[in-house]
Parts: sequence; C-alpha cells; structure tokens
Amino acid sequence: MYTKKITALGAVLITGNAVLVANLAFYMKNSAYLQTASQQNQLTVTAGSVEGTIYDRNLQPLVNQDSSYYAFVNPTPDSITALLPHIREIMPVLEALQDPDSEPFCCEVNTTEIPDPDITILEVPVRYSENSIAPHVIGYTLEHTGITGLESDFDEILRQEEDPISVSYTVDAVRQVLPGVEVDISPAEYKNPGVVTTLDRRIQEICEAQAIEKGAIVVMNVHSGDVLAMASFPDYAPDSIGDALSNPDSPLINRCLYAYNVGSIFKLMTCAAAYTQNLQDFTAECTGSTQIRKQIFRCHDLSGHGALTMKDAMIQSCNTYFVQLSQLLQPALMRETAQDFGFGRQIVLSRSIVSSSGTLPGIKDLSLPAEMANFCFGQGLLTATPLQVTQMTCGIANNGNMPLARLVRGIINTDHLIENERSPMYARAIKRNAAYYLRDMMVSAINENPNSNAIPETVFAAAKTSTAQTGRYDEDGQELCHAWITGYFPIDEPEYAVTVLVEDGGYGNTAAAPIFRDIVDQINEISD
Repeated sequence: MYTKKITALGAVLITGNAVLVANLAFYMKNSAYLQTASQQNQLTVTAGSVEGTIYDRNLQPLVNQDSSYYAFVNPTPDSITALLPHIREIMPVLEALQDPDSEPFCCEVNTTEIPDPDITILEVPVRYSENSIAPHVIGYTLEHTGITGLESDFDEILRQEEDPISVSYTVDAVRQVLPGVEVDISPAEYKNPGVVTTLDRRIQEICEAQAIEKGAIVVMNVHSGDVLAMASFPDYAPDSIGDALSNPDSPLINRCLYAYNVGSIFKLMTCAAAYTQNLQDFTAECTGSTQIRKQIFRCHDLSGHGALTMKDAMIQSCNTYFVQLSQLLQPALMRETAQDFGFGRQIVLSRSIVSSSGTLPGIKDLSLPAEMANFCFGQGLLTATPLQVTQMTCGIANNGNMPLARLVRGIINTDHLIENERSPMYARAIKRNAAYYLRDMMVSAINENPNSNAIPETVFAAAKTSTAQTGRYDEDGQELCHAWITGYFPIDEPEYAVTVLVEDGGYGNTAAAPIFRDIVDQINEISD
C-alpha cells in the first residue's frame, strides 16, 4: 500500500510540479524516528546505535542478523527527487514537513544506493526480525535495556558503550550545510562485546519448525552438556510483547524450564535403582491390574501383558510390572538415584534462565506403598522439566557421567576471541555398567517395539516415551495427558540427547515420537 502511495506522490512531485519539489526540500527536516543534535559548527543526524551481538556456538548471529538501510539527506530539490521512489514508509517523511528549517534528516529506504551527492546511505542492524530465533533464550529489550533472557543477564556487556550510527554535517551560522565539505560518517562498528551461547542455530531452527501447539524441545550434547537447542511453544515475537501478554497460551513462559508430570520415562530411574539392588532379573505377571493395599493400579492394556522381564516391561511400558517392582525397592535408594540424575534440583543456565527444581517426593512420602508405586512409574507427586529430563538422558548416554547443562560459552571481544569460557562439569550419576544396562533398555524400548513411531530412518536411536497423567480433564471428561519422549543417538557413539514434550498432547508414541524421529533425522543429515 505504501509503495503505491510513494510512486504516485513521486510522479506528481517530479513530473507535475517542480516548484512543489523545491518547497518540499525547503520544509523537510528530521524523521520522527531520529534524533538530530548540533555541536558548534556540526549537525549530527543519528539513525540508531549498535548493541553487542548474541551468537550461537559457531559464531552465527542470533540477533543483529538483518539490516535496514537509512538515507541521510541534505535536502535539495535534486536529493528529494532522487529519494522519493525509495522511501520505505511515507508517513515519517510527511511528518517531517512541520518545520520551515531545511536541515538534514534521514529515513529508511529500500536500496543501498541512491546516486545523489547529498544522500549518504548507511546500513543499520535490526535487533529482532522475522528471522529471529530462540526468543525464550535471547529475551527482549525495551528502550535499549535488556528486560528478559540473555538480553537482561548481559545487559551491561551488550550495551556498555554507545555506538551510534550517524552522519555529521558542517553547517554555517544559520545551520545550513556548507557546500563542498565532506560529511563525517560513523557506520556500524560493533564496539560492544558479544555473548557466545552453546546453541546451534541450525538445530534450533529444526526444533522451532516442529508443529507443536504447546510444549518444549531440548537438544543437548551428551558429552559436554551444551544446550544445542531449546525451543518453547508457542513462541513470541520480541518486538510484539503486547500480543504475547494477551495470548491465553502464555507464550512468554519458557516451557523447557517448567515442571510437568513425567510418566513412564521415569521408569529408567526405577530400572537404575533396581540394577543397584541387583533386581534386574525380577519378573512379574501382568494381568491388566495389580493391587497395593487398598489401591488398584491398572495397566494401559487391560487384558494384561502376561509374564514380563524388566526389558519386556520397558518395551511394553507396563505400569503393573513397575508397581510390583516398587515394593521391593528401597525408598531411600530410589529417591537418591533420581536425585543423582538431577531430579528435584534447579538447573542454572544464566542469572535469569533457571529451570524449576520440579517435585521430588520425600522419604516420608515414599514410605507409603501406594506413593512408592506411583513414583516408580513416574506419577504421583513427581514433576520435572524437559531440561532435567534431557540432562538425565545425557547421563545415561555418557555412561553414567552426567554433564551439567550449559548455555553460555563466554564473552567474545572485538578481536573475536572468546573469554571466560568454562570447561564442562560433570556429576557421577550411576556406575558405568548400570548406564550400559539403561542404554540397552532404551534401545529395546523403540527398536524392539513394532508399534513405535520413534524409529528414525537415517540413524539408529534409543528412546523412551511417556503418556503422563495430569489429573485434569477436558470438557468431554477425558483426562489430559502430556506426551513425552526422550532419547539419544547414534546408538554406538552417542552424541545428541533429544527430549520432546507436547503439553496436553495425549499419547507419547502418537504425539511426541514422530517429532523426535523427524528431529533426529534432520540433525543427522546436517551432521554428515
């Protein structure tokens, strides 16, 4: 719409009325966007400033990745005539017709070159754009101040030095530009240090492209704990915070850090505790239900699975097997095993990006047989975040040596050298042989399940799904369940851990597993 108006206005001004062009040049001043300052015999027009950049692990920018072009104009009939066809929006220019002084001004244009000696074009970085990613990690700014995320946590570093983009003109006593004097140009120089994250832009984009209405995806390197992607759904536009605040789906919440009911993926912790107690050969009969004291626990297969080993129970995700196993496990050991894998503990990625600790039942709670039964198949009081679950998977895939999640590599100076980078940190979650046992369980859980929707086409992966009950019901009386899957790949030499949560999504194998499969295949393709 604006383009048509500009073209029409340009035609009238250029071909229809040369006097009007001259008058327009006389009346032009500065755009409403811009600040004009004069010092002694100089007049400076500023189009913005450059803030420090936030990068991914490969030094690809996550902000300041796009640019706009601004024309700095000494208004003359010729310069105005040359400018008009290239104005991006006409309203800011029309607003400049309020002062009879003919001082230099600038406005956004759609080209990098306008052949007129009184026009200088500079490139101005756009902090956020349509290509912006990872908004829940990056955060947003307001009036050049970081409000949330890394923008807030590193505000003083990213904006420690004023770095204006401007053009200065030499003027006479009545502030008219002196002809023949070169302008002083201050282009974008990126004087401020930047922040280097562990994110991989390519993997982040793969995750954000998934069709999830509400939920989260986390991808980590199983050896270092580096967070390669952290996508929360729905996302939001950093330059449209008002829309996000009014959205009932709460897009400003980072669901990667939010605690949810966990479900069957927690059975991996039950198997870990059973291995420590030397109960890995335990077998049980699933008839479709089992009773602990006065409480009946039902299997998702009401007809029962029959006689099951621990591996069979993992493949079938049989709740009644794990309920019966729970009565043999020591509550203190079971809780300690979960705690060693990070459950019940916050994960601090930066000053403001901190995961919920979730809920880990106490020994007193687990002394109740029914609560212990719920705990051992991931229900009851237990809650955890997608980030915690992914860190757990890293611990299993890394042979029991669990890396602690890391999001920030360090600060990059103007010489592009990364400073203050910390080495990965680890916690010994479980013994190596026990980790091998759990890895085998995860391999079997999808690859020996003929109904699994999680098996990638390009690489062998290991994973476990969940359908976590929430105790909430929809308008039709159906219980809302969270769909989960967590896994790693490749099987032989694990490198990536991937967790998918679809909030209120239903069955893990239906809602989360296909997303896991697609992410794994895409990451594998770009890793070759």
